[in-house]
Amino acid sequence: MLFDLAIALGCALVPVMTLVAPREPSALAWLAVYIVLCLATVVRRRRPEVLCAAAVVGTPVHLLMPTLLTYLLPGVCLYAVARYGRSRLVLVLLSVATVVRLAAARAVLFESDAISGTLWHIPGEVLFMAVPVALGLYAKARVMVLENLRDKAERLEREQHLMAWQARMEERTRIAREMHDVVAHRVSLMVIHAGAIEVTEGVPDQARRSARLVGEIGRQAVEELREVLAVLRPDQEGGEDAAPRTPQPTLDELSVLVEQSRTAGMHVDVTLSGARRPLDPSCDRTAYRLVQEALTNIHKHAGDNATARVHVRYEPDTLHVAVENDAPAVLTLAPAHSPLPSGGHGLTGLRERVTVLGGLFDAGPRANGGFRVSAALPTKESTP
Repeated sequence: MLFDLAIALGCALVPVMTLVAPREPSALAWLAVYIVLCLATVVRRRRPEVLCAAAVVGTPVHLLMPTLLTYLLPGVCLYAVARYGRSRLVLVLLSVATVVRLAAARAVLFESDAISGTLWHIPGEVLFMAVPVALGLYAKARVMVLENLRDKAERLEREQHLMAWQARMEERTRIAREMHDVVAHRVSLMVIHAGAIEVTEGVPDQARRSARLVGEIGRQAVEELREVLAVLRPDQEGGEDAAPRTPQPTLDELSVLVEQSRTAGMHVDVTLSGARRPLDPSCDRTAYRLVQEALTNIHKHAGDNATARVHVRYEPDTLHVAVENDAPAVLTLAPAHSPLPSGGHGLTGLRERVTVLGGLFDAGPRANGGFRVSAALPTKESTP
């Protein structure tokens, strides 16, 4: 807007500063009209055709004589039509009208024969008016090219995002397929064999209870694995039925989790303090997963006969969860068994979960042996 205003003021000040003030009333009227047309160029972007037509009719060529002022206003108007106009036909008509107008005015001023003088001056006027028209067409074409390039770049960016999304979905589908074909199959076999041990005659009661526990844990693992596969493959057949149908575990099921570890032979003490209240599902689920991962690690590294302590403390705006175990006892006759596999990502995943919620996570060995995993989770009451 400031640039348009500067152009309008410049066009209006040029005749005022360069011409001697005419004394005839008609000349004064023509000069006033010319200045008004110059000031009207401030809106040349919106109505270039109307402004150019007014300039063709109102430019006082007989006052300006053969000077730069003869071409200033018509040139600005033709540039605006070429740059901002929508019709090439209108541009051609206005260009022809401007050339004929200027040539006829010069023929009247300098030639005795108006018709032959007009034809004589037309080539020169064409050369003068071709410059602003060419500049306007060039500027318009340049803007169109830049807009096309910008649109093409945006389209390519969208296509790249789409290709990246498709690649992620294909990778998730591949992972889901591998988990279903390998992990789910082997866990199901584990459940089947545990059930076979449970119903076999002559099996000791302790082995029967352990087999029953293995079967229950295996069935829970298969169910949770099915839910994970539903997340990895949201486009699988079944629509909404493919979504998880069972709620995620929370601290309400902490007693079941602890009882499973006790059945396996671990001594687990649970301490609950503070006013217990409903928590946000993400916080409640993260606390449960922390206890689950910590007890699993104790089974792996300290043995089934280890002693563990679970502390859960409710505060007004924070939930403190800690799981610690004593140093494993050194057995003179250790049972020969293969060590449990460990992916090495359990504590890292817990740290990420806690950090996402804005909490504090800590895990490391204790001074007197053993290990401790703790977290402080910001809490808010669950919305019914």
